[in-house]
Amino acid sequence: MDQENVSATLTVAVPVAGVFAVLADPSTHAAIDGTGWVQEALDRAPLTGTGQVFRMDMYHSGHPDGGYRVANQVQVFDPPNAIGWLTGEEKEDGHLEFGGWLWRYDLAALGPSETGVTLTYDWSAVPQSIREYLHFPPFGPDHLADSLRHLAELAASATRNGTPGPVG
Repeated sequence: MDQENVSATLTVAVPVAGVFAVLADPSTHAAIDGTGWVQEALDRAPLTGTGQVFRMDMYHSGHPDGGYRVANQVQVFDPPNAIGWLTGEEKEDGHLEFGGWLWRYDLAALGPSETGVTLTYDWSAVPQSIREYLHFPPFGPDHLADSLRHLAELAASATRNGTPGPVG
């Protein structure tokens, strides 16, 4: 595959600020995830800017340990238009190491009550040493679309309940 990113787009019947608020809340990420790998947010503080790190407990049957932890570092933070993070790991000494793949959500207001959301997974910065043992993308073709459907459901529920979540 020559392409080094995949993306999917969905129109969500929620105002852009409400969608962004859900994405900026790490505690929603397990419910958004279309693979089922994300288990729980360990850092539950709202995302408020670039450089912020938030950790997640993960599970994947193909991972050597099954359960593992990732550290995500916010790279894009432009409320309510875009949010994105690199995924990596925290070493025992506290040093963060990232593999080069980026998750990014771009949001566009399509009127007062709808948002166009594009989710992109980009592995163009992954070094060859990692590509030798990991296949990219590491998930099936339905993952991004499933994640966007989950996001739409969460954002709609939060809006109905009057709890759009934190906004940075």
